[in-house]
Amino acid sequence: MNHPGALFPQLALDFRPDPTVDLAAFVPDGNEEAVALVRALATPAAQWLYVWGSSGSGRSHLLQAACGCIGDAGGTAVYIPLAECRHRSPDLLAGLERVALVAIDDLQLIAGQPAWEEAVFHCYNRVRDAGGQLVVAADQAPDGLGLGLADLVSRLQALLRLRLSPPDDARRRRVLAAAVARRGLDLPAASADYLLTREARDLRHLMAVVARLDEASLRSGRRLTVPFIRTVLGY
Repeated sequence: MNHPGALFPQLALDFRPDPTVDLAAFVPDGNEEAVALVRALATPAAQWLYVWGSSGSGRSHLLQAACGCIGDAGGTAVYIPLAECRHRSPDLLAGLERVALVAIDDLQLIAGQPAWEEAVFHCYNRVRDAGGQLVVAADQAPDGLGLGLADLVSRLQALLRLRLSPPDDARRRRVLAAAVARRGLDLPAASADYLLTREARDLRHLMAVVARLDEASLRSGRRLTVPFIRTVLGY
């Protein structure tokens, strides 16, 4: 995938999707339609998407995977995580209509910020007019975000809305197992249960824990047993 900074050096867009966060790493479990529609973004059947769900439902994962799908097809994509950039100037959205896909994450975070709401609204219109693709993610449906710009709410309501089902412990276990398997490791059932008992159940947090355990395992050559996990995480 092309680095967006190469396309827009004046904006210093450093928000690249994680290339390991792809559709192969996403455990659908009730969200199969969303996965199929994200996969279709690189095809003539592509539709603009509004993905929403609670924390840990996988919405950020799907947006980054969407960028990967476009990149794999030879296109360019920009991932905009508003959690990281909403305190910057909304001018960073200028010019994004030149890429094949714009993915805007955590839209709920700009509610009540008129300059950002206007910037997203105009970005939407420019991408549409240029024939590009847009994918947006938030924790609520458009009318529940608290946005002050009615025209933006109207635009968002016109998108194909996909509500992601919240993860349960069975899905969390599969996500953990898949994440460690991609790193060439094995996670015994007892170790997965131990993590779910001791750690916050938010999937983003659990993925950070997996990365920490992977690094420790590489250094020590030890398996992800409960005693090893206890030592690494300091329980």
